Amino acid sequence: MPISPNQGSTSGGTTVTITGTNLANATAVHFGSKLATITGNTATSVTATSPSGSGTVPVTVTTPGGTSNPLSFFYVGAPFKSGLSPDTGVTAGGNTVTINGTGLSTATAVHFGAVSATPTVVNDSQLTVTVPAGTAAGPVGVSVTTAGGTNNGLTYTYVDAPTIGTLSPNSGPPSGGTVVTISGTGFTTTQSVTFGSTPAPFTVIDDTTLSVVTPPTPDGAPGPSNVTVTTSGGNAFVAGGFTYVNGPGI
Repeated sequence: MPISPNQGSTSGGTTVTITGTNLANATAVHFGSKLATITGNTATSVTATSPSGSGTVPVTVTTPGGTSNPLSFFYVGAPFKSGLSPDTGVTAGGNTVTINGTGLSTATAVHFGAVSATPTVVNDSQLTVTVPAGTAAGPVGVSVTTAGGTNNGLTYTYVDAPTIGTLSPNSGPPSGGTVVTISGTGFTTTQSVTFGSTPAPFTVIDDTTLSVVTPPTPDGAPGPSNVTVTTSGGNAFVAGGFTYVNGPGI
């Protein structure tokens, strides 16, 4: 006589189906010493709502013909989440987040706002999940659902990918040192700015403006340089966005 599911929240409320024979006219379903609420009954099954409890308890069905053999039901506490990393990412989703806590071994879903994703359980204190696409940039609540219930309390922030509009000025000497204003969008979480493969010092003025000091070219020679802005929302790239030019000579 199987029971499904065989685990549920310590607060009760889990819908359980017990299948077997001669189960018609069931008068009681016990979870340990507690009575469950019967919500459905046929000759081969009984559906009941588990009462609150803890640990492992025997489940029995009583009919006019007697009481069945016991089955084991496992009470699971609600999950506790201590943190997630990283806590920001692109609005398009797709990056992997690690959630740490306790009671995560039975996790079946992680919700980012109203959108759910299926996690990979590493162990009872850790799981990973691929972030689903967000509906818009901004913070959303994160909750984990397990056999023990759902726990909220974490926040994930979706960030739009940056865009580069203009560079002013867009040329300067190969020795570097030119102060360039980069206009665009999504610059608030800028992590780096590179000219070619060389990082440049930068200051975030606001979400649409960066102030950057050009680095010298690696070989001291003039020529076009690709410009890349990297944020927590992704990369923006302009091929040949800045041109190194030699100054006049007399």
